[in-house]
Amino acid sequence: MIRTMIFDLDGTLVQTEKLKALSYARAVVELRPELVEHDVIDAFRNFVGLSRQDVAVGLLERFELDGVADARKALLGVTTGWQVLIQLRLEYYETLLHTDGVLLAHRWPHNLALLERARQSCDKVGLATMSHCREVRHVLGVLELMNRFDFIASRDDVEHGKPDPEIYQLVAAQLGSSAAECLVIEDTVPGVRAARAAGMHCIAVGTDFTREALHRAGVLEERWIVDDPAEIFCVVDQLMNETKGAVA
Repeated sequence: MIRTMIFDLDGTLVQTEKLKALSYARAVVELRPELVEHDVIDAFRNFVGLSRQDVAVGLLERFELDGVADARKALLGVTTGWQVLIQLRLEYYETLLHTDGVLLAHRWPHNLALLERARQSCDKVGLATMSHCREVRHVLGVLELMNRFDFIASRDDVEHGKPDPEIYQLVAAQLGSSAAECLVIEDTVPGVRAARAAGMHCIAVGTDFTREALHRAGVLEERWIVDDPAEIFCVVDQLMNETKGAVA
């Protein structure tokens, strides 16, 4: 029986993946002005849910940025090209996050409604995000969600990021929940892999950045992948009903 619901943040409760894609695109175009932001955003789809380093390395290779990135290392006080891209990208991302109205305009209303229902129907509600703590506090503060979770885990709290199950195991342990009692709401393949590796139930709500990869990867039964966010309540109800009476 499901007693605990654990939510991802980026791409699940708020469309920060779109903002992250744009920030990487602007950083890449800063390094190579002849490139087009749209092409970088499209390439970013292949790296959604991965660590900053993995995303940066992937984009460096995809757009052949090593030489121009290396030229900025001394200026930015870093030692690798992928660190250059991250530093440039973070400046753009911070600007987007702190622009009035941007985060509020990028909320996912159906998943936020599910969060509110979980507060009433579940014993515990947690958050497991690969964003760093400072970003998480800002996003949750703007969205007025800081008090909606019984425990929040960020990238700063674990050694290994998704798809490693560590962060979901941490949240469950802090909430006093067994894996069989937990339902994870995710949007990316690495996130789903992390939840399933932790032994938890999982439903994925696809976005424009993740929908195709979720279906292609085969990480979940098709019935647990939600293409239309308006259907999330029906899918959650189906899973909850199937797990009723199960021994945790």
